[in-house]
Amino acid sequence: MSAFGRRSGVSTSGQRPAFGVARPLHGAVPAEQGGSQFPPIDDLPFPGENGSAPAGPSDAMARLASRQEASGEAGSSRQEGFDASVHKIKEQVLPRLLERIDPEAAATLSKDELAEEFRPIIGEVLAELKITLNRREQFALEKVLVDELLGLGPLEELLNDPLITDIMVNGPDQTYIEKKGKLEIAPITFRDEEHLFQIAQRIVSKVGRRVDQTTPLADARLMDGSRVNVIVPPLSLKGTAISIRKFSAKPITLDMMAGFGSMSPKMATALKIAGASRFNIVISGGTGSGKTTMLNALSKMIDPGERVITIEDAAELRLQQPHWLPLETRPANLEGNGQISIRDLVVNALRMRPDRIILGEIRGSECFDMLAAMNTGHDGSMCTLHSNSPREALARMENMVMMSDIKVPKEAISRQIADSVDMIIQVKRLRDGSRRVTNITEVIGMEGSVIVTQELFKFEYLDESADGKIVGEYRAMGLRPYTLDKARQFGFDQPFLESCL
Repeated sequence: MSAFGRRSGVSTSGQRPAFGVARPLHGAVPAEQGGSQFPPIDDLPFPGENGSAPAGPSDAMARLASRQEASGEAGSSRQEGFDASVHKIKEQVLPRLLERIDPEAAATLSKDELAEEFRPIIGEVLAELKITLNRREQFALEKVLVDELLGLGPLEELLNDPLITDIMVNGPDQTYIEKKGKLEIAPITFRDEEHLFQIAQRIVSKVGRRVDQTTPLADARLMDGSRVNVIVPPLSLKGTAISIRKFSAKPITLDMMAGFGSMSPKMATALKIAGASRFNIVISGGTGSGKTTMLNALSKMIDPGERVITIEDAAELRLQQPHWLPLETRPANLEGNGQISIRDLVVNALRMRPDRIILGEIRGSECFDMLAAMNTGHDGSMCTLHSNSPREALARMENMVMMSDIKVPKEAISRQIADSVDMIIQVKRLRDGSRRVTNITEVIGMEGSVIVTQELFKFEYLDESADGKIVGEYRAMGLRPYTLDKARQFGFDQPFLESCL
């Protein structure tokens, strides 16, 4: 039978076979004529069901309409149920508890020791308040009180969760977290703005920084190396805002990244050789795309005998080498004096006999000093910067040097970049939350006034799975690497060539 309900082939009358026969829209149709012309609508599959064609433009427009109609009101992190009741009891117990303890003596104890000391005192306070708690509630209350006195209050619960990678506090009533690349609201709350501000001050004071109305911005870090940014009113209109990028306790290697699907095994091999062969590498990407993670993973390939100096605004790199010296900038004091910038530290690092200089991030005039270091005997230096593609990364580096007070012609800057940088690694966080290495690009040299590059690897988007995961393919472009001679000096030329073809 044909798709139109008639047998294919030549008709009995010898005429051309018809492509269908018009039938009336109403009335019964004999069964021998091939069934109903229009099957019931209820029996038709929806787009994308039972192997039917995927949803078309109408489905996309429906999703746009639903997004437009979605409420734009801010979510609330207010707690409910058991946690809320524990925090209410904490508000009653805490003032009486503070009257019975010596803060200086408490500060010398660990959290476990303090919990042991608190247990009988908490029991006394609860008896005074005529509050009866079961064992579970009492343990929860002890933990909340210890976190409040020695830790970071409600943030401790989030910091102890290994699945959370980012914590974003937007005032006392709203906190978001990132899990598996997706944002969701967190079930914690702060007492009020003053409570949140005290926790922010506790964070920044541990690293010698300060935050108040005169200096409303601060970069800091936690004891485990997690990066923290704090911004307070009047700049933040919803109250004190704290952004924490958590540091992974387990070092991530290039092989692990290949196992996660962040790159292909061939790309991992090429990057291992680039790190071991002292290529000058720039890691480019957006916020939260994995630049620092990539830098930490590449550092695993540095020879243990090399002296490595890292320079950052807030020290968050955790290199996996024995001979590593981290340096950190210092902001100006209240009088506006005493500031030590990244550029000052780069100039000073050149006098410290480094084998490699690694910059956490370049944002301005320090780019010129970094290029000078790469081009004056410190091969294997690395840095990160914010950019959307390898070509834009080169343009940003040119702009950063031109924005400084160094009077150098643009062509000379471009030539300096072309001579200094060997490889650009582009990392991206895709819309499904996955982090991928999308480009590995070599810088070849100059052709006229243009920097010439060639792409060794590329991630190509193919499709999206039913659960929203992006499906793509890592492709080697099949080009002979320009930096093959540099790899040959370390005996890696053959595996480097094989990984790129």
